[in-house]
Amino acid sequence: MTDSFSFDAIGTRWRVDCTTPLSPEQTTDLLRLVEDYDRLYSRFRSDSGVTALAADGGQLVLPDHGARLGGLLRMLYDLTDGGVSPLVGDRLADSGYDADYSFAVTADPAPARAWDDVLQWTDQGITLREPALLDVGAAGKGQLVDLLLESLVAAGHEDAIVDAGGDMRRIGSGAITVALEHPYDPSSAIGTVRLGSGALCASASNRRVWGDGLHHILDARTGRCVDTVVATWVLAEDAMTADGLCTALFVTDPATLAEAFTFDYVVVYSDGRARYSAPLAGALFR
Repeated sequence: MTDSFSFDAIGTRWRVDCTTPLSPEQTTDLLRLVEDYDRLYSRFRSDSGVTALAADGGQLVLPDHGARLGGLLRMLYDLTDGGVSPLVGDRLADSGYDADYSFAVTADPAPARAWDDVLQWTDQGITLREPALLDVGAAGKGQLVDLLLESLVAAGHEDAIVDAGGDMRRIGSGAITVALEHPYDPSSAIGTVRLGSGALCASASNRRVWGDGLHHILDARTGRCVDTVVATWVLAEDAMTADGLCTALFVTDPATLAEAFTFDYVVVYSDGRARYSAPLAGALFR
């Protein structure tokens, strides 16, 4: 790649690579996109829209891309029977993954509130009937990857990669080889996949761990950390979808998700088994 641009945001390291130079105006636009998105959805910021909803409920007006995120989250909520839910934010905070990163458990695990009891997400924005802490981490980082890539395309770039800590989307000719990080050893890989124009996202329960059996991937139906799956990877057309499906694979069968989405996947279970879609049968090292 001719030009690279790196920065830290939303708890991870980002890298943008392009075959044509990035202008200062373009890098400024990318950083503004990240800041605007974080100011909407971060539950770790005191000045975010999500934090205001957690205090008072009410309405949060969203930009046009908010409808796409809400639509995907609702589909995943329905397909997983509530296992993936933006209403899991309160349960994450109760388990210690709160705005202060206290990592102190303050309540026993409990199911997240039901979507239709509390939340309305329309093309115009979000309405909460009562205060609740939302968490869009199931697919939000993936959507932000998409928004940055869309900005690059609008600026005329035809060969580029946006990588947010391993969640990436690429446009361009040919393909690149991407390693699948070992879920128990970040210095090694369990396989590789080829990424052409499209997205590859990953999720692993070892990425944010703060106690015995405590990590950031909860089943919203129980409020408990998932202990049967340790890592997932998804290839899909866009990063928001790939990111959301990575999360959903922790709580539901791939065949259920395949009824509504076109994607390829690898799932690694806590007992050492692996499951994968047919096109990725050769992705894992033997």
